[in-house]
Amino acid sequence: MTQHFLLTSAARTLSLATVARMSDEKAHETFRHIRWAENNGEAVCPRCGSVECYTFKARKIWKCKGCNHQFSVTSGTIFANRKLAIRDYLLAIAIFVNGAKGYAALHLSRDLNVQYKTAFVLAHKLREALEAEQNTTESLSGHVAVDGAYFGGHVRPANRKEDRVDRRLARNQTGKRMVVVAARERDGNTLTQVFKREGDGVAFVASRISPDATVYADEAAHWDVLHAKFLTKRINHQESYSEEGVHTNQAESFFSRLRRAEIGTHHHISGKYLHAYAAEMAWREDNRRISNGHQYLATARASLTHPVSRNWAGYWQR
Repeated sequence: MTQHFLLTSAARTLSLATVARMSDEKAHETFRHIRWAENNGEAVCPRCGSVECYTFKARKIWKCKGCNHQFSVTSGTIFANRKLAIRDYLLAIAIFVNGAKGYAALHLSRDLNVQYKTAFVLAHKLREALEAEQNTTESLSGHVAVDGAYFGGHVRPANRKEDRVDRRLARNQTGKRMVVVAARERDGNTLTQVFKREGDGVAFVASRISPDATVYADEAAHWDVLHAKFLTKRINHQESYSEEGVHTNQAESFFSRLRRAEIGTHHHISGKYLHAYAAEMAWREDNRRISNGHQYLATARASLTHPVSRNWAGYWQR
């Protein structure tokens, strides 16, 4: 029997111990080479793009000869205005990518010995960078499975039987229930977006799929409009999950990972942040066949090329 990729030595190319033992100088050098890989690790001004910069002896910063802008290795990135040591950010990225079903902020706060609020914001900054990385895919092609899954809005049943209500009725629901609509290529990329109802995601799906793609969907009526634009094949899940190669198993596989992250790791995902967790799990699902070392470098690269976060800068100060 063939060994699963995640159980092979090829999947383990990164050791947390190696990152934790980095000196401040080595961590700074690593950050520098990841951010400015195209310029062989040499500084590039984040304001004007000039490569003519000179350093200071007293501090690890640069000054641009063109616009006189002073900057550090994290200036203009998602780690701008940092408080932690650079090595701690590299360690946080390594810990984050090693969580196959995500990583809880409470665990991260204990690993880094920081406040929960610090770990919560840091993890969401990484998710924001990964979400931007996922959205660089303009359109999906080939065989594309589309589906939706509902999250949140749980209504706890009353203790006594005579006090319980039918939770399926709209008047007895909280209104917080959201649906993640996913479009996923077979052995390819995944695109996600959050809506109030699954039918609201039809336009999103239609706009992100190439016209020559073959679309696979279930028998929900709102997917009927896809027949006018794509070659669309349907599967009735009341009868079977796969029939003659027609299935939505790729989308279901993604939803399984997201559901496990909600139940087993985070326990609760607020609708306000559901899009971030969905994008994170889409990235994990798409990159599950590469080593943790490559995932680490890809996450660090995405974080250092992402601009300053407007959602998480000063989050706790509103």
